[in-house]
Amino acid sequence: MSAPGSTRLYALDALRGLAVFLMMEQHLGIWLWRIPAGGAKRFPGLVAFNALGGMAAPLFISLAGVGGALMLERAGAGSPAQDRVLARRGLALIGFGYALNLMTPRWLGPLSWFVLHLIGFGLLTLPLWRRLASSRLLALAGALVVATPLAHAWLGTPLRLGFNRMADHSRPGGALRLALVEGHFPIIPWLALFLVGVVVGRWISAGQRGRVARLAGGLVIAGALLGAVRALTRADALPLYDWIPRPVGLRAFYVALDFYPAHPPILASLSGLALGLIYLATGPRVAGRFHRRHPLVTLGRASLTLLIVHVVLFNGGAHALELYLGLSARVTLLIIGVWTALCLLLVRRWERAGFRYGAEWLLRRLAG
Repeated sequence: MSAPGSTRLYALDALRGLAVFLMMEQHLGIWLWRIPAGGAKRFPGLVAFNALGGMAAPLFISLAGVGGALMLERAGAGSPAQDRVLARRGLALIGFGYALNLMTPRWLGPLSWFVLHLIGFGLLTLPLWRRLASSRLLALAGALVVATPLAHAWLGTPLRLGFNRMADHSRPGGALRLALVEGHFPIIPWLALFLVGVVVGRWISAGQRGRVARLAGGLVIAGALLGAVRALTRADALPLYDWIPRPVGLRAFYVALDFYPAHPPILASLSGLALGLIYLATGPRVAGRFHRRHPLVTLGRASLTLLIVHVVLFNGGAHALELYLGLSARVTLLIIGVWTALCLLLVRRWERAGFRYGAEWLLRRLAG
Protein backbone atom coordinates (compact mmCIF):
# COMPACT_ATOMS: atom_id res chain seq x y z
CA MET A 1 0.00 0.00 0.00
CA SER A 2 1.25 3.47 -0.77
CA ALA A 3 -0.35 6.86 -0.85
CA PRO A 4 -0.83 8.55 -4.22
CA GLY A 5 2.26 10.48 -5.22
CA SER A 6 4.42 8.90 -2.52
CA THR A 7 7.73 7.13 -2.99
CA ARG A 8 6.94 3.45 -3.26
CA LEU A 9 9.07 1.01 -1.29
CA TYR A 10 9.69 -1.60 -3.95
CA ALA A 11 11.44 -3.81 -1.39
CA LEU A 12 8.08 -4.40 0.30
CA ASP A 13 6.52 -5.25 -3.08
CA ALA A 14 9.36 -7.71 -3.62
CA LEU A 15 8.58 -9.37 -0.29
CA ARG A 16 4.92 -9.65 -1.31
CA GLY A 17 6.16 -11.27 -4.52
CA LEU A 18 8.22 -13.72 -2.49
CA ALA A 19 5.21 -14.43 -0.25
CA VAL A 20 2.84 -15.14 -3.12
CA PHE A 21 5.42 -17.39 -4.80
CA LEU A 22 5.86 -19.37 -1.57
CA MET A 23 2.10 -19.64 -1.16
CA MET A 24 1.59 -20.86 -4.72
CA GLU A 25 4.38 -23.44 -4.67
CA GLN A 26 3.19 -24.83 -1.35
CA HIS A 27 -0.43 -25.03 -2.44
CA LEU A 28 0.43 -26.70 -5.74
CA GLY A 29 2.67 -29.16 -3.94
CA ILE A 30 -0.03 -30.01 -1.40
CA TRP A 31 -2.88 -30.24 -3.90
CA LEU A 32 -1.15 -32.06 -6.76
CA TRP A 33 1.55 -34.33 -5.34
CA ARG A 34 0.57 -37.90 -4.58
CA ILE A 35 2.95 -38.46 -1.69
CA PRO A 36 4.18 -42.08 -1.75
CA ALA A 37 5.03 -44.16 1.29
CA GLY A 38 8.16 -42.75 2.84
CA GLY A 39 7.83 -39.63 0.71
CA ALA A 40 9.66 -37.39 3.18
CA LYS A 41 12.76 -39.65 3.06
CA ARG A 42 12.62 -40.25 -0.67
CA PHE A 43 12.00 -36.61 -1.63
CA PRO A 44 13.51 -34.50 1.19
CA GLY A 45 14.20 -31.59 -1.16
CA LEU A 46 10.60 -31.32 -2.32
CA VAL A 47 9.29 -31.65 1.24
CA ALA A 48 11.65 -28.89 2.43
CA PHE A 49 10.75 -26.71 -0.57
CA ASN A 50 7.08 -27.21 0.20
CA ALA A 51 7.62 -26.37 3.88
CA LEU A 52 9.05 -22.97 2.93
CA GLY A 53 5.52 -22.00 1.92
CA GLY A 54 4.69 -21.77 5.61
CA MET A 55 6.31 -18.33 5.60
CA ALA A 56 3.83 -16.95 3.06
CA ALA A 57 0.88 -16.07 5.30
CA PRO A 58 2.96 -14.65 8.20
CA LEU A 59 4.81 -12.49 5.70
CA PHE A 60 1.61 -11.32 4.00
CA ILE A 61 -0.01 -10.38 7.32
CA SER A 62 3.08 -8.59 8.65
CA LEU A 63 3.50 -6.68 5.38
CA ALA A 64 -0.16 -5.61 5.49
CA GLY A 65 0.48 -4.00 8.87
CA VAL A 66 3.67 -2.34 7.64
CA GLY A 67 1.94 -1.06 4.51
CA GLY A 68 -1.01 0.29 6.47
CA ALA A 69 1.28 2.18 8.84
CA LEU A 70 3.31 3.67 5.98
CA MET A 71 0.13 4.71 4.21
CA LEU A 72 -1.02 6.57 7.31
CA GLU A 73 2.37 8.19 7.86
CA ARG A 74 2.56 9.48 4.29
CA ALA A 75 -1.05 10.64 4.09
CA GLY A 76 -1.01 12.22 7.53
CA ALA A 77 -2.19 10.03 10.38
CA GLY A 78 -5.44 11.21 11.84
CA SER A 79 -7.15 12.03 8.56
CA PRO A 80 -10.83 10.93 8.69
CA ALA A 81 -10.77 10.56 4.89
CA GLN A 82 -7.85 8.15 5.15
CA ASP A 83 -9.65 6.21 7.86
CA ARG A 84 -12.58 5.74 5.51
CA VAL A 85 -10.29 4.52 2.73
CA LEU A 86 -8.74 1.96 5.09
CA ALA A 87 -12.14 0.79 6.28
CA ARG A 88 -13.41 0.38 2.72
CA ARG A 89 -10.28 -1.54 1.71
CA GLY A 90 -10.70 -3.79 4.70
CA LEU A 91 -14.34 -4.50 3.89
CA ALA A 92 -13.49 -5.13 0.23
CA LEU A 93 -10.77 -7.63 1.19
CA ILE A 94 -13.16 -9.44 3.51
CA GLY A 95 -15.62 -9.54 0.61
CA PHE A 96 -12.90 -10.99 -1.66
CA GLY A 97 -12.25 -13.58 1.01
CA TYR A 98 -15.86 -14.73 1.17
CA ALA A 99 -16.05 -14.76 -2.64
CA LEU A 100 -12.98 -17.03 -2.67
CA ASN A 101 -14.74 -19.30 -0.16
CA LEU A 102 -17.66 -19.72 -2.55
CA MET A 103 -15.38 -20.36 -5.52
CA THR A 104 -13.48 -23.19 -3.76
CA PRO A 105 -16.14 -25.22 -1.92
CA ARG A 106 -13.95 -28.34 -1.87
CA TRP A 107 -11.38 -26.52 0.27
CA LEU A 108 -12.96 -23.56 2.06
CA GLY A 109 -16.42 -23.49 3.58
CA PRO A 110 -18.75 -20.58 2.83
CA LEU A 111 -17.95 -18.95 6.19
CA SER A 112 -14.27 -19.91 6.47
CA TRP A 113 -11.89 -17.26 7.80
CA PHE A 114 -8.80 -17.22 5.59
CA VAL A 115 -5.79 -14.90 5.28
CA LEU A 116 -7.70 -12.35 3.15
CA HIS A 117 -10.37 -12.05 5.83
CA LEU A 118 -7.74 -11.50 8.53
CA ILE A 119 -5.86 -8.82 6.58
CA GLY A 120 -9.17 -7.17 5.70
CA PHE A 121 -10.13 -7.10 9.37
CA GLY A 122 -6.76 -5.57 10.24
CA LEU A 123 -7.22 -2.74 7.72
CA LEU A 124 -10.85 -2.24 8.71
CA THR A 125 -9.85 -1.72 12.34
CA LEU A 126 -6.59 0.14 11.68
CA PRO A 127 -8.29 3.52 12.31
CA LEU A 128 -8.65 2.27 15.90
CA TRP A 129 -5.14 0.87 16.27
CA ARG A 130 -3.41 3.94 14.82
CA ARG A 131 -4.49 5.93 17.86
CA LEU A 132 -2.43 3.69 20.18
CA ALA A 133 1.23 4.22 20.98
CA SER A 134 3.61 1.60 19.61
CA SER A 135 4.27 0.21 23.09
CA ARG A 136 0.56 -0.38 23.59
CA LEU A 137 0.21 -2.02 20.20
CA LEU A 138 3.01 -4.43 21.09
CA ALA A 139 1.35 -5.11 24.44
CA LEU A 140 -1.95 -5.80 22.68
CA ALA A 141 -0.21 -8.16 20.26
CA GLY A 142 1.33 -10.00 23.20
CA ALA A 143 -2.07 -10.22 24.90
CA LEU A 144 -3.54 -11.86 21.80
CA VAL A 145 -0.82 -14.51 21.87
CA VAL A 146 -1.33 -15.13 25.60
CA ALA A 147 -5.10 -15.37 25.04
CA THR A 148 -4.68 -18.05 22.38
CA PRO A 149 -4.06 -21.12 24.60
CA LEU A 150 -6.70 -19.84 27.03
CA ALA A 151 -9.30 -19.58 24.25
CA HIS A 152 -8.33 -22.98 22.85
CA ALA A 153 -8.61 -24.62 26.27
CA TRP A 154 -11.98 -22.97 26.93
CA LEU A 155 -13.43 -24.12 23.60
CA GLY A 156 -11.76 -27.51 23.63
CA THR A 157 -9.97 -26.78 20.38
CA PRO A 158 -7.88 -29.80 19.26
CA LEU A 159 -4.11 -29.47 19.25
CA ARG A 160 -4.25 -29.99 15.48
CA LEU A 161 -7.09 -28.60 13.34
CA GLY A 162 -8.19 -30.26 10.12
CA PHE A 163 -9.71 -28.42 7.17
CA ASN A 164 -13.17 -29.78 7.91
CA ARG A 165 -13.09 -28.35 11.44
CA MET A 166 -11.85 -24.97 10.18
CA ALA A 167 -14.78 -24.81 7.75
CA ASP A 168 -17.40 -26.05 10.21
CA HIS A 169 -19.70 -23.20 11.25
CA SER A 170 -22.28 -25.50 12.86
CA ARG A 171 -20.60 -25.41 16.28
CA PRO A 172 -21.64 -22.93 18.98
CA GLY A 173 -20.55 -19.48 17.88
CA GLY A 174 -20.81 -20.33 14.19
CA ALA A 175 -18.92 -18.03 11.85
CA LEU A 176 -17.79 -15.84 14.77
CA ARG A 177 -16.05 -18.82 16.32
CA LEU A 178 -14.14 -19.39 13.09
CA ALA A 179 -13.22 -15.72 12.76
CA LEU A 180 -12.07 -15.37 16.35
CA VAL A 181 -10.40 -18.67 17.23
CA GLU A 182 -10.82 -21.72 14.99
CA GLY A 183 -10.55 -20.53 11.39
CA HIS A 184 -7.50 -20.83 9.16
CA PHE A 185 -6.13 -17.45 10.32
CA PRO A 186 -8.36 -16.33 13.21
CA ILE A 187 -8.13 -12.94 14.88
CA ILE A 188 -6.84 -14.64 18.02
CA PRO A 189 -3.86 -14.80 17.58
CA TRP A 190 -3.06 -13.78 13.97
CA LEU A 191 -4.05 -10.14 14.36
CA ALA A 192 -0.94 -9.89 16.56
CA LEU A 193 1.27 -10.13 13.46
CA PHE A 194 -0.66 -7.32 11.80
CA LEU A 195 -0.31 -5.08 14.87
CA VAL A 196 3.41 -5.80 15.11
CA GLY A 197 3.65 -4.92 11.42
CA VAL A 198 2.02 -1.55 12.14
CA VAL A 199 4.72 -0.83 14.73
CA VAL A 200 7.45 -1.95 12.35
CA GLY A 201 6.03 0.34 9.66
CA ARG A 202 6.30 3.25 12.08
CA TRP A 203 9.89 2.35 12.88
CA ILE A 204 10.84 2.08 9.21
CA SER A 205 9.22 5.45 8.52
CA ALA A 206 11.19 6.96 11.40
CA GLY A 207 14.49 5.43 10.23
CA GLN A 208 14.69 3.05 13.20
CA ARG A 209 15.37 -0.23 11.40
CA GLY A 210 17.62 -1.41 14.20
CA ARG A 211 14.57 -1.83 16.42
CA VAL A 212 13.06 -4.13 13.78
CA ALA A 213 16.13 -6.38 13.93
CA ARG A 214 16.05 -6.53 17.73
CA LEU A 215 12.34 -7.37 17.79
CA ALA A 216 12.80 -10.03 15.10
CA GLY A 217 15.60 -11.69 17.02
CA GLY A 218 13.68 -11.49 20.28
CA LEU A 219 10.65 -13.20 18.77
CA VAL A 220 12.69 -16.04 17.28
CA ILE A 221 14.40 -16.59 20.64
CA ALA A 222 11.04 -16.45 22.44
CA GLY A 223 9.63 -19.09 20.10
CA ALA A 224 12.63 -21.34 20.71
CA LEU A 225 12.39 -20.93 24.49
CA LEU A 226 8.66 -21.70 24.52
CA GLY A 227 9.32 -24.82 22.51
CA ALA A 228 12.19 -25.80 24.81
CA VAL A 229 9.86 -25.75 27.82
CA ARG A 230 7.75 -28.43 26.20
CA ALA A 231 10.77 -30.43 25.08
CA LEU A 232 12.26 -30.46 28.58
CA THR A 233 9.13 -31.62 30.39
CA ARG A 234 7.22 -34.88 30.41
CA ALA A 235 4.85 -35.62 27.54
CA ASP A 236 1.85 -36.05 29.84
CA ALA A 237 2.31 -33.11 32.20
CA LEU A 238 4.22 -29.94 32.93
CA PRO A 239 5.66 -30.68 36.38
CA LEU A 240 7.96 -27.66 36.35
CA TYR A 241 4.97 -25.37 35.91
CA ASP A 242 2.26 -26.84 38.12
CA TRP A 243 0.56 -23.44 38.40
CA ILE A 244 -0.42 -23.67 34.70
CA PRO A 245 -3.62 -25.67 34.11
CA ARG A 246 -2.72 -28.68 31.95
CA PRO A 247 -5.15 -27.87 29.06
CA VAL A 248 -3.60 -24.39 28.83
CA GLY A 249 -0.01 -25.55 29.28
CA LEU A 250 -0.32 -28.17 26.56
CA ARG A 251 -1.29 -25.47 24.09
CA ALA A 252 1.01 -22.71 25.35
CA PHE A 253 4.14 -24.77 24.73
CA TYR A 254 2.97 -27.14 22.00
CA VAL A 255 5.43 -27.41 19.11
CA ALA A 256 4.25 -28.22 15.60
CA LEU A 257 5.61 -27.26 12.19
CA ASP A 258 2.19 -26.22 10.92
CA PHE A 259 -0.04 -23.48 12.35
CA TYR A 260 -3.51 -24.99 12.33
CA PRO A 261 -4.03 -23.79 15.00
CA ALA A 262 -1.11 -21.44 15.67
CA HIS A 263 0.40 -22.19 19.07
CA PRO A 264 2.68 -19.55 20.67
CA PRO A 265 6.07 -21.19 19.82
CA ILE A 266 5.47 -21.40 16.07
CA LEU A 267 3.66 -18.05 15.98
CA ALA A 268 6.53 -16.19 17.67
CA SER A 269 9.11 -17.90 15.46
CA LEU A 270 7.29 -17.19 12.19
CA SER A 271 6.64 -13.59 13.19
CA GLY A 272 10.32 -13.11 13.99
CA LEU A 273 11.40 -14.64 10.68
CA ALA A 274 8.94 -12.41 8.77
CA LEU A 275 10.28 -9.31 10.52
CA GLY A 276 13.82 -10.46 9.81
CA LEU A 277 13.03 -10.59 6.09
CA ILE A 278 11.47 -7.12 6.27
CA TYR A 279 14.57 -5.80 8.04
CA LEU A 280 16.92 -7.28 5.45
CA ALA A 281 14.85 -6.18 2.44
CA THR A 282 14.54 -2.57 3.60
CA GLY A 283 18.26 -2.11 4.16
CA PRO A 284 19.88 0.44 1.81
CA ARG A 285 22.04 -2.10 -0.03
CA VAL A 286 19.26 -4.60 -0.60
CA ALA A 287 16.39 -2.18 -1.15
CA GLY A 288 18.38 -0.39 -3.86
CA ARG A 289 18.39 -3.55 -5.96
CA PHE A 290 14.62 -3.51 -6.39
CA HIS A 291 12.91 -1.43 -9.04
CA ARG A 292 9.53 -1.24 -10.72
CA ARG A 293 10.33 -3.93 -13.31
CA HIS A 294 12.06 -6.38 -10.97
CA PRO A 295 10.41 -9.84 -11.27
CA LEU A 296 9.62 -10.10 -7.55
CA VAL A 297 8.26 -6.55 -7.50
CA THR A 298 5.87 -7.21 -10.38
CA LEU A 299 4.72 -10.43 -8.71
CA GLY A 300 4.17 -8.52 -5.50
CA ARG A 301 2.14 -5.78 -7.12
CA ALA A 302 -0.22 -8.44 -8.50
CA SER A 303 -0.11 -10.67 -5.42
CA LEU A 304 -3.81 -10.37 -4.57
CA THR A 305 -4.82 -11.39 -8.09
CA LEU A 306 -2.35 -14.27 -8.14
CA LEU A 307 -3.52 -15.48 -4.74
CA ILE A 308 -7.13 -15.67 -5.86
CA VAL A 309 -6.45 -17.03 -9.36
CA HIS A 310 -4.11 -19.84 -8.34
CA VAL A 311 -6.49 -21.07 -5.64
CA VAL A 312 -9.46 -21.19 -8.00
CA LEU A 313 -7.47 -22.60 -10.91
CA PHE A 314 -5.49 -25.31 -9.15
CA ASN A 315 -7.68 -26.29 -6.22
CA GLY A 316 -10.90 -26.22 -8.20
CA GLY A 317 -9.25 -27.50 -11.37
CA ALA A 318 -7.46 -30.37 -9.65
CA HIS A 319 -10.74 -31.60 -8.21
CA ALA A 320 -12.64 -31.12 -11.47
CA LEU A 321 -10.00 -33.03 -13.49
CA GLU A 322 -9.52 -35.66 -10.77
CA LEU A 323 -5.87 -34.71 -10.41
CA TYR A 324 -6.10 -33.80 -6.74
CA LEU A 325 -3.27 -35.66 -4.95
CA GLY A 326 -2.77 -37.57 -8.17
CA LEU A 327 0.57 -36.51 -9.69
CA SER A 328 4.16 -37.60 -9.22
CA ALA A 329 6.83 -35.43 -7.64
CA ARG A 330 8.47 -34.69 -11.02
CA VAL A 331 5.23 -33.66 -12.70
CA THR A 332 4.28 -31.53 -9.71
CA LEU A 333 7.64 -29.73 -9.78
CA LEU A 334 7.30 -29.24 -13.54
CA ILE A 335 3.85 -27.66 -13.09
CA ILE A 336 5.16 -25.39 -10.31
CA GLY A 337 8.01 -24.27 -12.55
CA VAL A 338 5.85 -23.68 -15.62
CA TRP A 339 3.19 -21.85 -13.62
CA THR A 340 5.79 -19.59 -11.97
CA ALA A 341 7.38 -18.76 -15.32
CA LEU A 342 3.97 -18.05 -16.84
CA CYS A 343 3.08 -15.74 -13.94
CA LEU A 344 6.34 -13.83 -14.31
CA LEU A 345 5.83 -13.41 -18.04
CA LEU A 346 2.18 -12.35 -17.89
CA VAL A 347 2.54 -10.08 -14.88
CA ARG A 348 5.53 -8.33 -16.46
CA ARG A 349 3.42 -7.52 -19.53
CA TRP A 350 0.39 -6.66 -17.42
CA GLU A 351 2.42 -4.15 -15.43
CA ARG A 352 2.64 -1.97 -18.56
CA ALA A 353 -1.16 -1.60 -18.42
CA GLY A 354 -1.14 -0.71 -14.74
CA PHE A 355 -2.59 -4.12 -13.76
CA ARG A 356 -5.93 -2.94 -15.12
CA TYR A 357 -8.97 -5.05 -14.19
CA GLY A 358 -7.06 -7.13 -11.66
CA ALA A 359 -8.04 -7.59 -8.03
CA GLU A 360 -5.72 -4.75 -6.96
CA TRP A 361 -7.29 -2.42 -9.54
CA LEU A 362 -10.77 -3.39 -8.35
CA LEU A 363 -9.75 -2.90 -4.71
CA ARG A 364 -8.60 0.65 -5.45
CA ARG A 365 -11.83 1.45 -7.24
CA LEU A 366 -13.94 0.06 -4.43
CA ALA A 367 -11.98 1.78 -1.68
CA GLY A 368 -11.27 5.10 -3.35
